[in-house]
Amino acid sequence: MASIIDILGSSFIGGLLLLLLLKLNLFANSSGVTSDNELKLQQNAKTLAEIVNYDFRKIGYQCDSTAIAIADSDHIKFYADLDRNNTVDVLEYYTSDTTVATGTDNPRDIILYRKFNGVAMGGPTLGLTKIKFTYLDQYNIVTTVLPNIKYVKVELWVESTIPEMESNFVNPNHPYLFTYWEMKINPRNI
Repeated sequence: MASIIDILGSSFIGGLLLLLLLKLNLFANSSGVTSDNELKLQQNAKTLAEIVNYDFRKIGYQCDSTAIAIADSDHIKFYADLDRNNTVDVLEYYTSDTTVATGTDNPRDIILYRKFNGVAMGGPTLGLTKIKFTYLDQYNIVTTVLPNIKYVKVELWVESTIPEMESNFVNPNHPYLFTYWEMKINPRNI
């Protein structure tokens, strides 16, 4: 009789240990997926920031007239000789609405369009959900007067393109990871 109780007790303890190992394995897999999604999210935000930063630093380069033509909170159009061929190029940034970005699971994604000399190029969404341009004068005061613009502040809201798995840290109403990126660009030629 005692040996049966010992066998049942050791089976129970062994079962508990097996369940703990399974739970640890599931946690490790979930953490790995979350970590990969966070890394991808940061890389996407950095890629968007580098693209915008590269072009915006050249606003007004080799341009004699007013460098900025449109300065809205989600749309900018400016002039610069981007390809250094001694002709002024026209570059425009604007976004789509959420219905255009259909390649991701996130319903809030938008596409950032880059229009170079009349040819619009919309890349992948990269999880962009909102972009905001703010224009500052030489004293870092917000301005809407085009000739007074000396700095462009760009804010990017980027979310993961796929929802997060079940976790204690995920909002069930909005299961997408997010990040915010802000930069102030000083175009040297305006």
